[in-house]
Amino acid sequence: MLIGTATTVGIALAGGGAAPLPTRTAAAAETPTPTPTPTPLSPAEQLLADSDDPDACAVSFTGEGIDLDPMIQTSGALYHALPIPPRDGLVFAGWYATAEDAAAYAVPQRINGADMVACTDRQQTLHAAWKTPEEVAALDVGVPILMYHQFTTKPEGESGWLRGNFAYIGDFDAHMAYLADNDVYLPTWDELSAFIDGRLFIPKICVIVTDDDGDATWTNLAAPVVEKHKILSTSFVITSAYPGPAPNPYVIQRSHTHDMHTAGANGQGRMVNWTADEIAADMERSVDVLGGVREVMAYPFGHHNETSKEGLRRAGFEMARTVEWGYVRVGADKLALPTVRINYGMGLPDFMAIIN
Repeated sequence: MLIGTATTVGIALAGGGAAPLPTRTAAAAETPTPTPTPTPLSPAEQLLADSDDPDACAVSFTGEGIDLDPMIQTSGALYHALPIPPRDGLVFAGWYATAEDAAAYAVPQRINGADMVACTDRQQTLHAAWKTPEEVAALDVGVPILMYHQFTTKPEGESGWLRGNFAYIGDFDAHMAYLADNDVYLPTWDELSAFIDGRLFIPKICVIVTDDDGDATWTNLAAPVVEKHKILSTSFVITSAYPGPAPNPYVIQRSHTHDMHTAGANGQGRMVNWTADEIAADMERSVDVLGGVREVMAYPFGHHNETSKEGLRRAGFEMARTVEWGYVRVGADKLALPTVRINYGMGLPDFMAIIN
């Protein structure tokens, strides 16, 4: 019996009746790693991601009452078209580098289109400030628009009936150095427009620097001075005798008409002889030469009338500068802006009196 039992067990083993060993399945042993969800870009970061400009700077805006999208500016260029936001019951008082500067209305740290864009890691945040209408009215700011013409290297000046037009370049250098050294505020034309409307506060010590005609002495003598002192200036050029592109970033060019800087039939300028449509057509040609900019122009010889103004309106101009003496104040006629003429012999003391 024992031998038979053993034989039976042996036959069972030999016939393969034992259960097979389990095998390892690789797919069941490994858990796939989930793909991380990317962090959404901020609006400023998205602007930079969409830009192919290596000098692009995303500028964001903050402060009480501010709800603005960021905008792209170009590092190393002047700020362009910074917003002037509205707010019920208050007057915008500018953009500043920090919240502390905004609270203090720190003029040296107020940023506008007279300043070069400078960013950290391709981004910058500007802080808003506000004033009440009563505060603004109490300051009674008047903005002087300076009007230069030609320049001379002769301290004794030029001779002839246009002698007064030629500012001595040494005096001009002293004028611009004073503006730079004393952080005199330099409003842009869009700021001046908003100031006239009562929407923007401009600091009391301020000035707009302009030159008429685009003369070679402006380009060769004066323009390097404004670049040296980093003073925003406007050259009103006669585009039928276009002197060429602006000589440096601190000079912007605006129209002195295309071909109306000459006398009409009655000895007065064409600006007061031509029809509104003729004036508009001339200004459109000037706009084409200047690359589409309108904004402001200067009347040749200062001559203007209601027909002149209508012609400018038809050509899309908002502001025009005369030769009538005075300071620009809130509520001024935008198509008859006064000026302060700079003549030969105006030294620094007289210049300081104008600014202050």
